Amino acid sequence: MRAIYDETHDLFRESFRSWVDAELAPRLDEFEEAGITDRSIYADAGSHGFLGLAIPEEYGGGGTDDFRFNAIISEELAAVGAGGAGLGIGLHNDITTPYFVEYCNDEQSARWLPGIASGELVTAIAMTEPGTGSDLAGISATAMRDGDEYLLNGAKTFITNGINSDLVIVVCRTDPDAGREGLSLLVVERGMDGFERGRNLDKIGQHSADTAELFFSDVRVPVANVLGEEGRALEYLGFNLAQERLSIAVYGLAAARAALDWTVDYVKERTAFGQPIAAFQNTKFVLAEVATEVDVTTSFMNDCLMSHVAGELSPAGAAMAKMWASELQNRTVDRCLQLFGGYGYMSEYPIARAYVDARVTTIYGGTSEIMKTIISKDVLS
Repeated sequence: MRAIYDETHDLFRESFRSWVDAELAPRLDEFEEAGITDRSIYADAGSHGFLGLAIPEEYGGGGTDDFRFNAIISEELAAVGAGGAGLGIGLHNDITTPYFVEYCNDEQSARWLPGIASGELVTAIAMTEPGTGSDLAGISATAMRDGDEYLLNGAKTFITNGINSDLVIVVCRTDPDAGREGLSLLVVERGMDGFERGRNLDKIGQHSADTAELFFSDVRVPVANVLGEEGRALEYLGFNLAQERLSIAVYGLAAARAALDWTVDYVKERTAFGQPIAAFQNTKFVLAEVATEVDVTTSFMNDCLMSHVAGELSPAGAAMAKMWASELQNRTVDRCLQLFGGYGYMSEYPIARAYVDARVTTIYGGTSEIMKTIISKDVLS
C-alpha cells in the first residue's frame, strides 16, 4: 500500500472495500440500466460511516478533515468500475459537504448536517445554466428578497444528483447590479413549491449518475436558507475548488490503474495465433508505457494529497493534478480497450464502461483548457 497511508487508513480501506463488494458492486448493472443509483445506497453508506467524513462527530459525521479517507473511497469505487455511482457519492462527500461544514450557522448545522452524514439527505450543487458553463459571472438565475424569503427564478443543467438530491446549493444572483459580488448561495429543499426537476439527462457514459435539469419558478426560499453571507458566492466557491479538482484527479488516476489491472489479466488469458496476447511485443510495450505513466502519476498524486491535507495545495497544483490525471485516464482506457479487441467494445466488459465514463472527466470540474490557463498564469507570474 502507498506510503502516504497509515494503518488507520488501511483498516478504513478494508471496511469500505467490503461494503462495496457486498452492497454496491452487485447492483452496478441495475443502476446503469435504470440511469440512477438507488437512494438506499446513500443511507447504507451513511450507516457504515462512509458519508460526511468532514462533518463534526456531534452531528453524526466522521469528524476528520483528512482527505486521504475520501481518496480511499474514490480509489475503491474506481477499482470496481463504479464511475456513475461513484460520481454521486464523491460529489456528496468531496464537493458539497465542505460547503455545509464551512458555511452553515448553528441552526443550519443542526437542521442539515445529521441527514447529510446519514445519507438521508442527498446533496447537489447547481451552478451550470443552459447558457452559462464555466463563466460563473454570467449566471442569470435570480433570487429577489421579499421579506423573510427570496423569490428564486431560473434554470440549471448538468446537475449531478439532480434527481436524488434533497438539498441543492443554488448559485444565484441576489443583486442584479453588483456584478460578480451579486451572487449568493441558497439551499433549496426537496418539495419547495415551484422547484421542479426536468428529465434525467441521457449521457454517453456514467449512466448510473443521475444528471438533471432543474427549474425554479417563483420558489420561496427562506432567508434562513442562505449559506454563508449574501453576495459572497464566488469567494465561497473558490474555497473548495482545489479539493473538487483533486477529487476528480484521484478518481482519474485510480480508474487508469483499474483499467491497467483489468487489461493485464485479460492479455494473460486471451490467446491469438496460438499464444497469449501478453506474449506479443506490442502488448508488452503498450503496458510498459501505461504502467510507467500510472506509477509516475501516483508519485505526483501522493504529493498533491499530502499538500492538500496540510492545507498547502495551490490552485495551480490542483489544476495540474486535475488536467494530468483526467487526460491520463482517457488515454489509458483508450489504449487498454484496444488490447481487448472486439470484446473491449462490448458493454459487459468493465473496460467498455470505463471508456465512456472517462470522457467527461476532462470537461467537468473545469475543462483541460481552463486548467492549462490556470497553470500558465502561475508559470508566467
